[in-house]
Amino acid sequence: MIIWILLNLPPLKLRSVIKHEIYETQKKKKIDYENDDPMSGVANLFDVAMIFAIGLLVVALTHFNLIELISDEDVTIVKNPDQENMEVIIKHEKKIEKLNLTQDVVTTSGTKFGTIYETDSGGWVLVKDESNK
Repeated sequence: MIIWILLNLPPLKLRSVIKHEIYETQKKKKIDYENDDPMSGVANLFDVAMIFAIGLLVVALTHFNLIELISDEDVTIVKNPDQENMEVIIKHEKKIEKLNLTQDVVTTSGTKFGTIYETDSGGWVLVKDESNK
């Protein structure tokens, strides 16, 4: 029906109808910049920065062979072994504990439990004393 009306219009009138339709269509497609939130772009930048930071953390842990710190494995790390500033880092499940070497001497009392022998293959064998049953 509309096509028949458009075909029966004189050429000048047809042009004005088409221009009016194009104008109305473009008017509907215009973006309303007044209601646009200027902070929405900042939120997207924050998301990108967080993803970048997490990626950088994973790369750093991989580079230093410490990927176990973000996995579920239990890990013990000894830093500066046999030196005065030796540290032991223990990760058990989600808890990470740092132990520092001290020069303190601990004295305790107890009874002899048994004797440990080292085998030729490098294993250890504990032999309990019969007197401590």
